[in-house]
Amino acid sequence: MPPPPCLTLCRLPAANLGLPWSAPSLPITRIALAARRARAVAARASSSSSSSSSTDSSFGSRMEDSVKKTLADNPVVIYSKSWCSYSMEVKGLFKRIGVQPHVIELDHLGAQGPQLQKVLERLTGQSTVPNVFIGGKHIGGCTDTVKLYRKGELATMLSELDIEVNSS
Repeated sequence: MPPPPCLTLCRLPAANLGLPWSAPSLPITRIALAARRARAVAARASSSSSSSSSTDSSFGSRMEDSVKKTLADNPVVIYSKSWCSYSMEVKGLFKRIGVQPHVIELDHLGAQGPQLQKVLERLTGQSTVPNVFIGGKHIGGCTDTVKLYRKGELATMLSELDIEVNSS
């Protein structure tokens, strides 16, 4: 027996409100109302972002400076989320080779976490975690880090920073 129909809205363009397939049975007025609300929220968001752009840009540049300082102060940095399996894999890899990275769990930073992730995306072009840096240089995510490890290049990068690596 199929589950009962329900109204589910998600953030999509107004032309496709993300309604379930049973939506034609819903009154058109509820759909029109939901579309109007979505447009109003989008309009408010764009107007508030333009009015606070100078505040946002100074906040963003302060966060960017903070990221750069973190990278300068720590030879190995991983921006991570505690629940992410790819982040866990990278942290486990560094643990196996005996390297203690500086880990920043974005999901433990509250509202700053998503903002910091946007700053990282602007700096690196990578929107996902883990976001791994060695010697201040962005090396990528999980796949990139594992590839470097398998090629022996990760150990080389770390030894250039005088970081001893277990060859297990």
